[in-house]
Amino acid sequence: MLIVKVKICGITNYKDAAAALDMGADLLGFNFYAKSPRYIQPTKAIEIINKLPGFIDIAGVFVNESIEQIKETKNLCQLDWLQLHGDEDPNFCKEFLSHDVKVMKAIRVKDQEDIKKADVFFTDAILLDAFDPEKYGGTGLTFDWNVIGHINKRVFLAGGINPDNAAQAAELGVYGIDVCSGIEAGPGKKDHRKMKKLFENIRHLRG
Repeated sequence: MLIVKVKICGITNYKDAAAALDMGADLLGFNFYAKSPRYIQPTKAIEIINKLPGFIDIAGVFVNESIEQIKETKNLCQLDWLQLHGDEDPNFCKEFLSHDVKVMKAIRVKDQEDIKKADVFFTDAILLDAFDPEKYGGTGLTFDWNVIGHINKRVFLAGGINPDNAAQAAELGVYGIDVCSGIEAGPGKKDHRKMKKLFENIRHLRG
């Protein structure tokens, strides 16, 4: 049985990071996009990361950032994953293949045609998120999961995942689910009761 990974994104404080870890998160995401309401400065993120055990994977979220800035933040924050959530092209993503870090490319999905874009990215994973013309993720919106089909690489599913639909998302056979706004009390602040309920609702799918 595929044991679905859980990424808790939009971490801005140690209390939420520790709670997510205790409940069973596999990855924690820190948003380095300055226009996001969940933005965290890299210097603040590393203060949290340094308090966490080494077995938890750390992902950094970037939107149309320069290669140099991404590399600098990756090194400072000891990132395991780079989540490229903007308009980065395949060649841009390839820049990080030899930098001892995994790369996931986010694709904002309107319909099945957008799913086909996954084929042109040679990254460690693809993240499928709901399309919003004004926002790069964190919208709380879902898309029609029936259009996903088969993608021949690891897929993280994002977009409006919450305690009530997390099991349905996990049952799609994706590599991981990416959860952010669906377990928040407000942008950048997790609701620990919602987060606990989410993990309880998918426990039967995680071995």
